[in-house]
Amino acid sequence: MKTYKDLVVWQKSIELVLATYKLTDQFPREEVFSLTSQIRRAVVSIPSNIAEGKMRGGNIEFKRFLFIAYASGAELETQLIIAKKLPKTTRLDYNEVDSLLEEVMKMLNKLLSQLEPKA
Repeated sequence: MKTYKDLVVWQKSIELVLATYKLTDQFPREEVFSLTSQIRRAVVSIPSNIAEGKMRGGNIEFKRFLFIAYASGAELETQLIIAKKLPKTTRLDYNEVDSLLEEVMKMLNKLLSQLEPKA
């Protein structure tokens, strides 16, 4: 049995976490307990739910946790859209995070479709 660490989507989501932390380190101090904290919780939720779902042992549970990871990705995307519109964070470089998030979301979507029962 493969472990969650062997899943490319988990590995990419860890890269996403690191890039997001690097980005949010540049946010103003007054955002630490609001937007920065919210963004970091959402991004950490992605690989955490992939790992938890994989270790639960069955495809039904795995799929349920992949949906949660996917929803956390949508939450992160929304928070990044907000950050891009705020005067103090608008000029930051979001390219790496945006690219990794898009890749992770596509991978999650593909994995979810592969777990669909065959008709």
